[in-house]
Amino acid sequence: MAAATELVHRQGVERTTLADIAKAADVPLGNVYYYFKTKDDVIAAVIDANAQRVSTVLALIDANHQSPKDRLNALVRELASQSVTVAQFGCPLGSLCSELDKRAENSHPAVDKLLRLPVEWAEAQFRSLGREDAHDLALDLLAAYEGSALLANTMRDPGILSGAAVRIERWVNAL
Repeated sequence: MAAATELVHRQGVERTTLADIAKAADVPLGNVYYYFKTKDDVIAAVIDANAQRVSTVLALIDANHQSPKDRLNALVRELASQSVTVAQFGCPLGSLCSELDKRAENSHPAVDKLLRLPVEWAEAQFRSLGREDAHDLALDLLAAYEGSALLANTMRDPGILSGAAVRIERWVNAL
């Protein structure tokens, strides 16, 4: 599963084959076919693995930070900590969602949960700050990150994402 998730992030869904996954995981191709009969099975598993990773990160932030602003800033710092990888391969969540949306066949029905998870979590943080516009603020936060991630990847410049993180934290602190 780790090999599939990593390859899909680095190569994209369309360029990743079951044979690639077998090679990266150093297992026989038959073993991969045992778990994934089709590419759609791989996609579903990658979506689930990414969603679990996001849920785990958000739970850790909740456990380690007391105030909603501290939690929001911790999320921004966590996202920015991946700036080098994001500059090289794109945001693991945003890139996957965008690529699956462009597939000729229907994208996986669970793909929207990848971006819904951090939006709903951020909305709860903004609501805890007493903000009636919590949903809009959560969308703005994720849009600022995803837009910066796209620019950082396109321009191969992790500094774009790092700089955006500083500005997003200032914005959160000013609320």
